[in-house]
Amino acid sequence: MLFPLRDLHKTLTRPLVSWALIGLNVLVFAYQWSLDASRSETLIERFGVIPDVLLHGGHAGSLITPLTSMFLHGGLGHVLGNLWFLFVFGDNVEEALGHARFAFFYGACGLAAAATQVVIGPVSTVPMIGASGAIAGVLGAYIVFFPRARVLTFVPVFFLLEVPAFVYVFVWFALEVVRASFSLGASSAEGGVAFFAHVGGFVAGVLLAALFRAARSGAGRVRGGADDGPRNQRTSK
Repeated sequence: MLFPLRDLHKTLTRPLVSWALIGLNVLVFAYQWSLDASRSETLIERFGVIPDVLLHGGHAGSLITPLTSMFLHGGLGHVLGNLWFLFVFGDNVEEALGHARFAFFYGACGLAAAATQVVIGPVSTVPMIGASGAIAGVLGAYIVFFPRARVLTFVPVFFLLEVPAFVYVFVWFALEVVRASFSLGASSAEGGVAFFAHVGGFVAGVLLAALFRAARSGAGRVRGGADDGPRNQRTSK
């Protein structure tokens, strides 16, 4: 696994939406943590995406689960890993898109991720939870806007490597595709990682970011492109 420690592309603005998303995820997880095992499982079953329920009519409230599922997590490692990726890459993408567009973008990628996993496993009764589909979209946008930005990466065991963003994200995405392919043979009753949600979120992020960049091309390059020179008064992560 390639784990990003930080990217080396600084920002000029405060990532208010990214911070808000991180804070909301932490608050929801803290609430989950406060529940006993039975109530926590009930919460996940009620607000996680269950493809069979969503498609075949379990209850009307299931229609909101593609949104609510993005703020639920299965454990401490799950939430910390997701939020670290959002912390590393979210500020740059938020600056490129703007706060309001980034909020819409994040939600749209999360919905696309959930839809992809539902299409792949329409009769699954396993709740799908987590922010990783939306955050995969953030990675997709990052590679569109900052392909040559540098990412300081931890490579097991105890090895640090500074790589271009397009290399890091390409390797990450290739691994997700391979894992998704292997997951096709898993039983719908089994738990695990929703790799197809990662793939769907990433593709949505690339497409949405490309559309935004094309729309902005007539008015000039998106500020903060990877080829920009040194900038003053930067705020670091």
